[in-house]
Amino acid sequence: MIVVVVLGLLAGYLPLPSFANSPTPAPSTLQAAFDQAAAEFDVPSELLLALSYNLSRWEQHSGQPSTSGGYGVMHLTQIDLGHWQASKGLDWAEPFKQPAEFQTLARAAKLIDQPTSALINDPVQNIRGGAALLAEYSRSINPKLPTNLADWYGAVVLFSGSKERSTAFAFADRVYLTLQQGVSRRLENGEQLSLAPSAVTLNRQSAANLPLLQGDDFPLDCPATLDCEVVPAAYALNNSDDRGDYGNYDLANRPADGLDYRYILIHDTEITYTQTINVFQNPLTKASTHYVVRASDGHIAQMVENKNVPWHAGNWDVNGHAIGLEHEGYAIEGASWYSEAMYQASARLTRYLADKYQIPLDRSHIIGHDELPGPLPQHQAGMHWDPGPFWDWAHYMDLVRGGPAQMSNPDPQLLTINPDFATNMPAMTYCYTSNDCRAVPTQSANFVYLHTQPNANSPLITNQYIGSTPTHANNWANKAVTGQTYVSAGQQDAWQAIYFGGQKAWFHNPNGVNTTAGQGLKVRPKVGQASIPVYGRAYPEAAAYPQGITPQAITPIYTLPADNVVVATKLYTSTYYSSPVYTPTLDPRSHVVVSGQTKYYQINFNHRFGFVKASDVEVQSSIISLTTPQTEQGSISGNSITYTLTLRNLSQQTVPISLSLTGNTWPTTLTSAVPSSLGPNASQTITLRVDLPAGQNPSSDQVWVKAQTSADPQRNAVLLLRSRLGIPTFLPVVGK
Repeated sequence: MIVVVVLGLLAGYLPLPSFANSPTPAPSTLQAAFDQAAAEFDVPSELLLALSYNLSRWEQHSGQPSTSGGYGVMHLTQIDLGHWQASKGLDWAEPFKQPAEFQTLARAAKLIDQPTSALINDPVQNIRGGAALLAEYSRSINPKLPTNLADWYGAVVLFSGSKERSTAFAFADRVYLTLQQGVSRRLENGEQLSLAPSAVTLNRQSAANLPLLQGDDFPLDCPATLDCEVVPAAYALNNSDDRGDYGNYDLANRPADGLDYRYILIHDTEITYTQTINVFQNPLTKASTHYVVRASDGHIAQMVENKNVPWHAGNWDVNGHAIGLEHEGYAIEGASWYSEAMYQASARLTRYLADKYQIPLDRSHIIGHDELPGPLPQHQAGMHWDPGPFWDWAHYMDLVRGGPAQMSNPDPQLLTINPDFATNMPAMTYCYTSNDCRAVPTQSANFVYLHTQPNANSPLITNQYIGSTPTHANNWANKAVTGQTYVSAGQQDAWQAIYFGGQKAWFHNPNGVNTTAGQGLKVRPKVGQASIPVYGRAYPEAAAYPQGITPQAITPIYTLPADNVVVATKLYTSTYYSSPVYTPTLDPRSHVVVSGQTKYYQINFNHRFGFVKASDVEVQSSIISLTTPQTEQGSISGNSITYTLTLRNLSQQTVPISLSLTGNTWPTTLTSAVPSSLGPNASQTITLRVDLPAGQNPSSDQVWVKAQTSADPQRNAVLLLRSRLGIPTFLPVVGK
């Protein structure tokens, strides 16, 4: 998700006097509003419609701004850049300047002699303002308005707001293509709005004398079969007296400098393709990404060379290891923007990048912006939620991989979320404005809701940082998304439990319809620890920083309880990239990669991933597993509790087995024979009895049951059984 939009007059164009209020009665439909505004300002009605469609899909959004600060059908902008100062993902905030060219809402309001609030809340006034602005752009080229639709091309180029020739022309080309092809859409308010196809041509000569920039300044890194171009993002100082005030990315030399590629990060833009280009070409916005993918045809602009570090993730650690892909669209309107052409082009680009830079083709490495943690506790609530619930992850990953994921060694304890996108349509709500909260139109979605208990009437789970209504589309606290893999924590009837966010979370999964098999590492806190910290970034220890570079805080954002098991990726070395100032070329004196001795695992913690120190966790064996029945109660008989366990060989060969008990103070006895070995894929039921004490002190006890095999000597499977007087429970964990 990106940040702001540049829509405004280019320097040097002639202003016009303000237009007076129109005396004509207000139109009753949006179609009539376009016609009326066109007549009032002598602009073609069909051009206004095509222009608006490419800016907003004709939606007013109930007066709510886009993420970029654009309002209404004509996406007129009133932008506060300060809201987006966290794109780099550092610990501190930097002041922003507010460029006048981002304030087209005020300019349009002045032209029609209306307060800005009228253009924000009234689509009729918004369209009038856009029409007046379009006429002003045209008169800045030629004081006489064109009589031929083709000759409005130059004004449309200016309406794009882009100062870069290929981007501005591409926007105008799409507007004219919309005119040629026609379009029809049912709006959120139920109105059916249509633009008939036309045999219109275009006159690029009308934009020939506009002072637009052009040129490529780095090699294109894109498959030859895709429609790609280089459109450089800004890398420039904003203040010649302050080398720390610059945008919109940092020079680097990845991966040779120690910043290895780990992620391909999927965003949506929350504005149009052209506006996104404009944003990234203005250094005041302090945001950029590597690639931008257009919705209409899958065209791709590379804006930052892949060896460099753009500012897009809101987490500086992730920025240093990611390649970012922005996709034209709005998260809440995903299906209207996420076209098949976009999916196809983006997937081919992702596969190319993954193969070239050795990034695994899985959902721990090909991730959404909504799956990133904030670097520190204060950042969690403000992290972005794109590409949102309407991005078809299953389809996208099938395109990336060339088919479904191949499981070489599926683990029966692991579950990958995989609802059928076509039929999975959970109810959602959304606040389109502060006083307009309502149901989102029913449509396909990529997640399952998570409950506190195994029934639909139980509350949805919560997150300590998120206070919005649980059913809001942007409330990620209770949503497990397609492709994410978790450890099973139990099953009851048609309900499945997983370890999620430090708790047991339940979702409806009759006959496994919403999951597929999973594979991966499983980790848990080391035996004896009540909980361990979960971090939002994997930074080095303080001793690793050289003199002159301030050690970065390593502050927990969550805790992982002892009885939780989570899926982890491979072990990562801790790094921090110090690049605090602008330099014309990469300068190793000011751009330093700090590498530490601390190792981290990336874990699937909740909807977002997190990091745990390797020294805090133990890794489960991939050869054997030790599990409990699906119920949570042991069998109470007199003064003892009997637990039934299942020991399973997950491998394809016979392995030797040993079992041991540790940590118990209450008398604990294995009451069934333990096999000395297990054959391929074989399992064995084992019973264990815990004798309850005569008194009430202590009132509880715990025992770790550890299964080991010499076939995997460094790892084992551990089950933690917690017995309480009258309330026996058992909780599966793993150990080393």
